[in-house]
Amino acid sequence: MCCAGEPADHGVGRSRGGLSTKAHALVDGAGRPLVLICTPGQAGDSPTLPLLLAELRVPRPGRGRPRTTPTALLADKAYSARAHRHALRQRGITTVIPERADQIGHRHRRGSTGGRPVTFDTETYKNRNVVERAFAHIKQWRGLATRYDNHVLIYRGALVLHSIIRWLNEIRDTPEQPDPPRRTRHPRE
Repeated sequence: MCCAGEPADHGVGRSRGGLSTKAHALVDGAGRPLVLICTPGQAGDSPTLPLLLAELRVPRPGRGRPRTTPTALLADKAYSARAHRHALRQRGITTVIPERADQIGHRHRRGSTGGRPVTFDTETYKNRNVVERAFAHIKQWRGLATRYDNHVLIYRGALVLHSIIRWLNEIRDTPEQPDPPRRTRHPRE
């Protein structure tokens, strides 16, 4: 029997490396996770982008609605679909995604009707390593790197716990206190 809300496949799918689960994340500029979604291993990255953006909610300090639109989206070539670029442009999000080689080839083959090349800020794209470092940080937890859990809800819960700990470490306002000196026991004479 599954947990309530647990998919029938338990978020496990066959990919090149065997049975696996993919974790998709939106992170802020410091690599702290904002949104986490788990999919089966064979699921593509591109279809999850609208789901990630739909879940994005960053509370504002004080009053006001939570922020749902990031300033820019830095992503790899897997997210370079024309539909994604259009949707991001409609929401006023700066797109920093390189164009795939096949897209460039299609544009060139069409000649003057192929359209303009996409704008791409190479300096801003250099900061995309923040996403890769965030995933490297997540994989420091052995249970997350290897997925020992049978249910995807438990696995995602561990991802969320890791994210909470990461945020708490970042916003901690007091420095770590050194351990108190150990009391040594003196033998009685």
